Amino acid sequence: MELLNLYQNNYLIVVVFLCLGVLLPVVALFLGKLLRPYKPYDSKYTTYESGIEPFHDSRVQFNVRYYIFALMFVIFDVETVFLYPWAVAYEKLGIFALIEMLIFVVMLLIGLIYAWKKKVLKWI
Repeated sequence: MELLNLYQNNYLIVVVFLCLGVLLPVVALFLGKLLRPYKPYDSKYTTYESGIEPFHDSRVQFNVRYYIFALMFVIFDVETVFLYPWAVAYEKLGIFALIEMLIFVVMLLIGLIYAWKKKVLKWI
């Protein structure tokens, strides 16, 4: 019986935090909308509020290559983070972990070679 209560208490804690996680942002957004000053006028809806009339479209088209380059950096940066815990616990893990990490690094290298062949890493 005591184990059942402990089990239910664990779920109760999760439900409480889930409700708080949903309720706090909703209440904060509602209070912000309720308390903010609301004085709309046309100059607030212009593209720039610096006093200068916009003379062309504010959207500028960027080359997709820059976004792909940034995503590649993030992917390889995050993947190198996975190497750190392995290096710290290398002595305890043994040869099996070494083989797994070699497979992981080879897969990263295959992805890097593929990106290089597709000229994704070319900046301009």
